[in-house]
Amino acid sequence: MKKQIIITLLFIVSISGFGQDKNEEKAQMSDQLTMAVLWYQQSAEMRQAYYQAYNYAKLLVDNKLATIKTKRPSAVVLDIDETVLDNSPYEAMLIDSGWTYTGRTWKAWTDQERAEALPGALDFVNYAKKKGIEVFYISNRNVDELESTIKNLKGKGFPNADERFIQLKQESSDKTDRREKVANKYEVLVFIGDNLTDYSEEFGDRDADMGKTLVDEKKMELLNNFVMLPNPMYGEWEKAIYNNDYSKSDSVKLELRKSLLIR
Repeated sequence: MKKQIIITLLFIVSISGFGQDKNEEKAQMSDQLTMAVLWYQQSAEMRQAYYQAYNYAKLLVDNKLATIKTKRPSAVVLDIDETVLDNSPYEAMLIDSGWTYTGRTWKAWTDQERAEALPGALDFVNYAKKKGIEVFYISNRNVDELESTIKNLKGKGFPNADERFIQLKQESSDKTDRREKVANKYEVLVFIGDNLTDYSEEFGDRDADMGKTLVDEKKMELLNNFVMLPNPMYGEWEKAIYNNDYSKSDSVKLELRKSLLIR
């Protein structure tokens, strides 16, 4: 525990030049992460949720292999962050510093190449590889994070940790073209991620009910093709709270958060 605290403090010092103007609203935004990060890092429920999700992914893979008639090679497509790698220490740093996410502090974190493998992730990708299934990673990390991403994945034992199988963001966060690039050559058996947009950009800009109606309409399609992992720390669900607009001020975001609570 002491080692973890020292590493966190050194990280904060190392990115102090990237600091943000501190104000009450930003500090509140940051502090509201605390329970989500604690659940993600410390709860046994989180661990079981990941094991359960990856076990379901195995069942989908086995079912597809037994029923799909195709001569094309098979593949699985996974997101990286909060899907195979745990970046919750970065979120904890934001809480400690009273900051919110920025691209520069995020890259300072990924440059450290120390994100841990998430429960069930390694077991699943190795299971897929043993069955002759290729593993692809499609992430919205920026392309300038490719080298550190490869080293982090390799360091944790993930297969296919090279640029042939890792597709990062170049211009657009829309993963559609990158998914199609894989689907053009492979029969994709399952998609796995912590955001619905890891399956389809159709779930990107959400309407007044936060996309829940669309999930209901697409329920069977999702159950048969996509495995959803829990992430209470950030994601498209948060963007929907802000009417799909992250550029709103922190004070407005705080009010929107409270206003949408069901009482």
